[in-house]
Amino acid sequence: MTVDARGKACPQPVVMALHALAELPAGEELDVLVDNDAAVQNLCRMAAQKGRSAAVSQEENFWHVCIGEGAVDPQAASLPQVDCCGLSAQAAVVAVGTDVMGRGSDELGRALVKSFLYALAQLEVPPRTLLFFNGGAKLTVEGSQSLEDLRTLEAAGTEILTCGTCLDFYGLKDKLAVGSITNMYRIAQILTEADRLVNL
Repeated sequence: MTVDARGKACPQPVVMALHALAELPAGEELDVLVDNDAAVQNLCRMAAQKGRSAAVSQEENFWHVCIGEGAVDPQAASLPQVDCCGLSAQAAVVAVGTDVMGRGSDELGRALVKSFLYALAQLEVPPRTLLFFNGGAKLTVEGSQSLEDLRTLEAAGTEILTCGTCLDFYGLKDKLAVGSITNMYRIAQILTEADRLVNL
């Protein structure tokens, strides 16, 4: 299967590749065509995070990133997330302090949170950082219905941080499934330095 992501702005090549991988028949490879080095690095990083191999070849004006089921390059998973869309200046910090959205029905609120995180993963410019604390910490652990969307965001360059004290309180510290653990000092620093802040 081939995905032509040439001319696409970050994080679209990664999002397009993730959608294609979800439909890729077992044993087949995905060939992603991109025209910038940042997309190459981000695709290689995403492939490693998904437990897949990534082979890169270059033609005159673009690259092929061939994502398969071979051995994972151990260095690829630690590649830095390339800020290819000016995230530090443009993108928001989203603070998620609950696993429900709005007041009223908790059942509806949980569905709305899932829909909101899915929508974030489809944005042309993803959030710079997602902060999860209190009840929001439940969204980044095993069993969360939002893990795939959060992993899409992480692959696109979004930093995902969950409060360690909150994970401890809910007995979930060993269940974290996406992003990393942080502390209140770092949360305070990110919130007070944010150019744009969205509270959920």
